[in-house]
Amino acid sequence: MDSPLIVTSNSQLKENYNTLKSGDLVACLLRDSESLEHLIIDLLERGVLIFPSARSQIATRSKCFQVRLFGKWMVPYTKVISSKKDLVLAIKTYEEIGIGPVITKLDRGDCGLGINKWSNIEELFNAINFTNSPPFPFVLQPFEEDALDIRVVWLGERYIEAYTRKNHYSFRNNMHFGGENSSYELGDEEKFLCKRVMETGGFPFAHIDLLKVKEKDMVYLSEISLFGGLKGARISQKECNFQKVRIIEEFINNYKKRQDGQRCH
Repeated sequence: MDSPLIVTSNSQLKENYNTLKSGDLVACLLRDSESLEHLIIDLLERGVLIFPSARSQIATRSKCFQVRLFGKWMVPYTKVISSKKDLVLAIKTYEEIGIGPVITKLDRGDCGLGINKWSNIEELFNAINFTNSPPFPFVLQPFEEDALDIRVVWLGERYIEAYTRKNHYSFRNNMHFGGENSSYELGDEEKFLCKRVMETGGFPFAHIDLLKVKEKDMVYLSEISLFGGLKGARISQKECNFQKVRIIEEFINNYKKRQDGQRCH
């Protein structure tokens, strides 16, 4: 049995892409591209193992896919809107329940630039109706006025940190838009939520955004990603990247041991 090929960089993946086969391993953060999903599907159908998981790498880049995977942990009535018909159906549901302000998230938007707030869902529909090229698909979600925004940096069993983010002049609490941070101690419920989401998505490490709605005494998932900004965190970007590399290296070493054991038998 030949030793499996282990790819640890995007340049190495490009060089060896056509020769990868069942049993080989791609262990790196894949670069964002329009064809990422197609590449991942091809590799999986060949039997190539991907780490971090293919599911986590796609979810990192698609907020709509996150709703499909993790919707039960998000604010109730969070929906993926793929057409005007979806939006009309959502209008009926939201109006029946009495949901007022809503937010939308562009599927591939980052750093808070793809998030918009609307006074109500009809205002959103009017804007979409007068747009020649509506930005489908996107995420639709009820706006929680007094939610506490919590950023969690979870690096396997190596490091866990949480802090809150608050912007007094905008609903965007992102630190790049003037948000203030404060250290936060995760409770058992919040830790359990993070673990469940990471296990479901196959995330060995993650930057997780939680919403804590005090009025409802509920904590919801907002977003999750394999990478993200660290402004406001105690850990440095250099140390964070180092720990992620160590987690990947640990997986590679364990994979080699398993393969060696199989060859011995």
